[in-house]
This record gives sequence, C-alpha cells and structure tokens, in this order.
Amino acid sequence: MQVIARFLPVWIALVVTFVLSFRFRRKLGLYGKLMESPVGLIGLTIVLFWVFTALFADFIITFDPLAQLSGMKNIAPGSPLANPTESAYPYYLFGGDHLARDVFSRVVMGARRVLQIAPAATVFAFMVGITLGLPAGYFGGKLDTFLSFLANLVLAFPVILLFYLLVTPEIVETGLPMYFAAVLFIFPIVFFSILFNSRYKTNPARRNLYVGITLVLGFWAYSGLAFNRDPTGLFSMDPNLLNVFVSVVFVNSPGVFRIVRGLVMDIKARDYVAAGQTRGESPWYIMLWEILPNARGPLIVDFCLRIGYTTILLGTLGFFGLGVSPESPDWGSTIDDGRRLLSVYLHPAVVPALALMSLVLGLNLLADGLREESLRD
Repeated sequence: MQVIARFLPVWIALVVTFVLSFRFRRKLGLYGKLMESPVGLIGLTIVLFWVFTALFADFIITFDPLAQLSGMKNIAPGSPLANPTESAYPYYLFGGDHLARDVFSRVVMGARRVLQIAPAATVFAFMVGITLGLPAGYFGGKLDTFLSFLANLVLAFPVILLFYLLVTPEIVETGLPMYFAAVLFIFPIVFFSILFNSRYKTNPARRNLYVGITLVLGFWAYSGLAFNRDPTGLFSMDPNLLNVFVSVVFVNSPGVFRIVRGLVMDIKARDYVAAGQTRGESPWYIMLWEILPNARGPLIVDFCLRIGYTTILLGTLGFFGLGVSPESPDWGSTIDDGRRLLSVYLHPAVVPALALMSLVLGLNLLADGLREESLRD
C-alpha cells in the first residue's frame, strides 16, 4: 500500500488524462480511437504510467537514487532504516542493493533516464530515415541504389553487436561518435527546411520566416548538441549521453529508411499523386504533403515498436556497463548491480527487470492497438 501511495501523482494524472480522452475522443483522431481498442488501451495505460512516473519522479522517490545509507546494504524490501532521521522516509520499499542504495528510488528515476533517451533518439532516427527514404523511393534509380546499399551495409551487422561497438571506450576515443553526431543531427534541420519551403513556396514572406526560424534555432541546437559549443548552455549533451544517443540514431535509421522507401514506392503509384504531378507540384511537396501523411499509420506503429527496441538496447548497454554512466540509475545498470545477488536476494534485479519488461510490453500493445485502428481508416 505504501508503494501505491507513493505513486499518487501518477494515479491522478492517469485519471485526468483518461477522463479528458474519453470526453473528447471523437475529436482526437487516431489517439481517440484507441479508447475503443482494449489492447491499445491497456498498452496506452502502461506507457502513460511510466511517462508520468518519469515526470513526477522527484515527488515519488523516497531517497536520492545515488545515496548510500549505513546498515541498508542488501536489505529486504520494506525494511525500516537502520538509523532513521526525522526528515527521512522510514523504509526502503523495495529493499537495498549491494551498495546500500534504495532500489525503489533507482527504478523510479530509471524511468526518467530511459524516457529521456529512447523517444528523442527515435525521433531523430525517423528524421534521418524519412529524409533519405522519401527521395530514394520516389526517384529510384542510382540514388535509391546508393542509399539502399548504405542501409543494407549497416543492417548487415547484428544490432546488439553494432550498438555495443559504437559505445566502447576505444571507439569513443577516436572521436567517431562526434563525427556521427555532426552528420546525423543535421537531418532535422534539412527536413524542416524542405518541409516549410515546399509548403509555402508560393508565399515567400511566410516561407522565409519559417525557414529562417528553423535555421537559427536548428543550428543553435546543432552547435550545442553535436559540438557542445552553445555559449548559453541551453543545448548541451554529456559526452556519455551523446555516445549512446548517436548510437541509437545510427542503428535505427536504416530500418526507418527501408520502411519509408517501401511505403513511398507503393503510394507513389496512387491517383492522387499523379494528380499532384499534373498540377505541377514539386517533387518534395508531393513527397512531404501528399505521400508522407498517407504513410503515417505504419510509421506511427513502427515508432512505438522502435521505442521498445531502443529501451531494450539501452537496458543491454547498461547491463554491460556501457550506459550513460556507471552510477546511473538506469534499469540496465540496476539489473546488473542486482544480478550478483540473485542466489540470495531477488529484489535488486527483478524489480528493474519487471519495470523494463512492462514498458516494452506496453509499447508493443500500444503499437498493436494503433495498427488495429489504423487499418479501419
């Protein structure tokens, strides 16, 4: 009961979200249709639980996830503090690990760490895959052959092995992740610049405004994220986080490219695409404003699934000690810390493993629900 009570902000947020979602479901498009899908609703509930847990983690945790308290090493779940102070929470709800850190707080804060990286890195991977997949599928020819060859080259390596190699210290010391960041992080700027230019080509004032804002904000963020040279410090990324982030984007981009390319090759034969060509619309306008919106169903489903795959990859890296940082409370590191005690204590490893499993399960169920509802459109 005490564990359930700690998640009170999450329960309140879930109730408010679903009340509003059911109330306005007719106006919420594909998301609103999820309210009528039992599988999708279960998946959405699990995913939102962890999203709200990450958002309200500071209010849920009972201790600093890195703090070590005397007498709490390998303590059983629900054990009281050995030397309690007046302001401290009196129990280790899920017990303590081998370094006397609170497992409950580390699992809760681990949700924030995972959801900081997985969705954002997947978005960047989609920007890369869409920007390259659209022209490859639409134009075909040598461009398609060249880009497909590069994608197949990356996909030929086992994903876990490739991901593992990209974050090893020896590779990091070569500066390769920074070179990858310099290339991969430019794609969102290119994507949105082409998007606004093609949409507002006949309205130069609005086009120049939107493209100008994109370039200013884009290169400002680019300088900070890729090279850590943002003078304001607003856009910056820890070197370890950059290595993991870039690795996720690089590994996922070829898969997104193949999906987008296949969808474009199918959709470009539709009548409305031929009508756009007859009206004299530019190729990029047709790709971004005619073809891409009609491919959103499969892409949304793949986006959910890919976040789940990324979550597993992040957990794998953390388990092997190649995550964001050795002391990070991410689930993979927490499972690794607890596995040494499995013959004696289960809770340090089982609790974060169940957390990781539940989030991936929720994302898969959500993807199934989205796929089911998108097919009805």
